[in-house]
Amino acid sequence: MDINQQLEIFQRGTDEILPLEELKDKLKRKKVLKIKAGFDPTAPDLHLGHTVLINKLKQLQDLGHEIQFLIGDFTAMIGDPTGKSKTRPPLSREQVQENAKSYTEQVFKILDKNKTTIVFNSQWMDKMTPMEFIQLASKQTVARMLERDDFSKRYKSGQAISTHEFLYPLVQGNDSVELASDVEIGGTDQKFNLLVGRELQKQAKQEQQVILTMPILEGLDGVQKMSKSLNNYIGIDDTPDDMFGKIMSISDVLMWRYFELLSFQSLTAIADLQQAMAQGKNPRDIKFILAEEIITRFHNADAAQQAQQNFIDRFSKNQIPDKMAEFTFDTGIKIANLLKDAELCPSTSNAYQMIKQGGAKINGEKITDRNFEPKAGTEVYQVGKRKFARVTIQ
Repeated sequence: MDINQQLEIFQRGTDEILPLEELKDKLKRKKVLKIKAGFDPTAPDLHLGHTVLINKLKQLQDLGHEIQFLIGDFTAMIGDPTGKSKTRPPLSREQVQENAKSYTEQVFKILDKNKTTIVFNSQWMDKMTPMEFIQLASKQTVARMLERDDFSKRYKSGQAISTHEFLYPLVQGNDSVELASDVEIGGTDQKFNLLVGRELQKQAKQEQQVILTMPILEGLDGVQKMSKSLNNYIGIDDTPDDMFGKIMSISDVLMWRYFELLSFQSLTAIADLQQAMAQGKNPRDIKFILAEEIITRFHNADAAQQAQQNFIDRFSKNQIPDKMAEFTFDTGIKIANLLKDAELCPSTSNAYQMIKQGGAKINGEKITDRNFEPKAGTEVYQVGKRKFARVTIQ
């Protein structure tokens, strides 16, 4: 494949490639690039937000490049300060090791196991002496660290910044030195850390890595980044039925964002689907295509087909329409207030009565608990046979 064709694949769905000219030069000079992406095992499961990076790794792996899948078991114990308004509590080594096991199992649902190098940064960080660690810390100034947006905001507002948080970008950057990476991929929120890697490679007299940043995938609410803690995620180990239902709950606008960042279909094929919808094709049928592709990737084609049929049967039985009023509420709203404010019930007392009578449903399932707590994400709420509302909790 010529350089222009490779560049098209490198650039698909990316936010930035820095510096682009250096990438072109590397592609001209090298047959195989060492492409690194790091993941801190802070939770036991990967979700579709993580796979935005992994999908890009797969595309580049298929071009013949070497994938360095780095599990940040050492950095996870420091705690990534990126985007945090306060110091994140570090995890214990036992928690990290348990989470790392599931990562190594789940990642090969996308990547080719025989063509992927799994590395742990504890392999070299555990061996680093106190003097060597101090020498690493000397490679960046406090002023440079405070250029980071999240550190700057916390410093100016008087919020605490622990010294160990300054070490995180340095350790992540040092990983690139240890691996002699040619390219590092990360989310847009990791840009500062990725640039530190370039700087440390320069100081180590290595050829500097090119950084490639990927957009952050929004969760089911279409507002905040996909996160398990926000309960707006689709886990890659979710059941086919759960995956299908969650994908069908996203808005028609968010659907195209998911196609862009999660689908392996060609850009031409996606453009054809957009044109078809503009000409009147039901958005539901286009979401079927997206759901089938994703479920087939993480389960199999038969499971995807069965999940679609289960969805059709369940929603046809409940006669849930494709179009309905849409509402957005903040996390913490009570179910009775939600039903009233979504104009499904005239009052909260009537809402409680409908729940008691079994007349209130969420995604076709009866709400039986009057203290039911609506979770973040987008769901279809129903009262009686004819009142429906698509509600997003953010």
